[in-house]
Amino acid sequence: MKILMTGASGFLGSHILDRLLADGHTVRAVVRDPQRAAARRGRAAAASLEWMRLDFAQALTPDDWLPALRDMDAVVNAVGILREQGGQTFDLLHRQAPCALFAACAASGVKRVLQISALGADAAARSRYHLSKRAADDFLLSLPLQATVLQPSLVYGEEGVSARLFGTLASLPLVPLPGGGRQRVQPVHVDDVAEAVRRLLEGVPAPARLEVVGPRPLGLRDYLAILRRALGNSRRLRVLAVPAPLARRGAGLASVWPALPLDGETLAMLERGNTGDAATFTRVLGRPPRPPEEFVPPALARPLGMAVRLGWLLPALRTSIGAVWIFTGIVSLGVYPVANSLELLARSGVPPRLQLIALYGAAVLDLVLGLLTFIRRRRRLVWALQAALILGYTAILSLKLPEFWLHPYGPLSKNLPMLAAIWLLYEMEEKAWTTRP
Repeated sequence: MKILMTGASGFLGSHILDRLLADGHTVRAVVRDPQRAAARRGRAAAASLEWMRLDFAQALTPDDWLPALRDMDAVVNAVGILREQGGQTFDLLHRQAPCALFAACAASGVKRVLQISALGADAAARSRYHLSKRAADDFLLSLPLQATVLQPSLVYGEEGVSARLFGTLASLPLVPLPGGGRQRVQPVHVDDVAEAVRRLLEGVPAPARLEVVGPRPLGLRDYLAILRRALGNSRRLRVLAVPAPLARRGAGLASVWPALPLDGETLAMLERGNTGDAATFTRVLGRPPRPPEEFVPPALARPLGMAVRLGWLLPALRTSIGAVWIFTGIVSLGVYPVANSLELLARSGVPPRLQLIALYGAAVLDLVLGLLTFIRRRRRLVWALQAALILGYTAILSLKLPEFWLHPYGPLSKNLPMLAAIWLLYEMEEKAWTTRP
């Protein structure tokens, strides 16, 4: 088949794309930046794959989609965002653009359309995420098309955001969970979602709305316990129950701190529950969906287990190193007696007229380097500057005050683990959490 696909450069879309190409289909993937999408894919160019430039956020009328639909047999829409950011809004990406695409499908004669929606986008939907998805689902099913709306629960895949989040949570010594993690989920493996798309395109019978779920519902804490064991950690999962009001207040901070794993909407969706009936999905697959106990291949358990632990160990290390620099700068500005600091500078060979400049200049530099630790941009440069400064201090004091190497508090010897930690952060900075080639 000739298939138009949106969202092919995303996590779920890339897996669906792999499955369609492996099955011999020809895919036209519409993306905002074809060159970047091809580079990110990192595979040899396939003759059956065409990247086409089209900004999803600006293709808001059927006429915008008609050129892309020329000669296409089917459409798979896999575009979705979990949080709004800038001009990327739920209404724009989940409703307006997909509705324009679906209308163009009806006008151009494309008959088969698959819409990747979300479990919970139903009559009981309350979140803007679910409501925007449901609006597009309803519009699609009102058209004279052979359409199926796939409604996945939590989707697990090694490179997925939810896999990274829940894997990291599962590896923590103590896991803070809203309400103790009693929320119900029914996670499904990304390969099962991709296989379902393939079979639906081949005409396997399915209802208009297909719940795409794992074999059984689980409590969130039970799911994390399964992931913990699958990732090679045999210790019992310990959970800190966070009261619901406190969890909601914490989630509200996501508007000013986007790095938080949950915002108000995602927390509400989690509290609502995320489960469905696996029987129909089993019939579509032709087999039971993969259980969570088999999500992590044994060969990947060790590297993925290390990756998820680094997911919280590295931020903890960054925070501690940044705090050391900031604390040192504050202490040097006057908390520690200035006279004693000037005496050390004199013993280090700094001329009297430059001692105050050296003291306060070094203190400000320490503060700046500490604050830069918490900024994501150019972190490798920050680590390099910190290491260079520590090496410079160590060389000067080794030459001028070598007795500090024998000091019982280790003012110089402690620089060695500090340098090792900074080196580790330098090497690990911006390494992708992935097992894909």
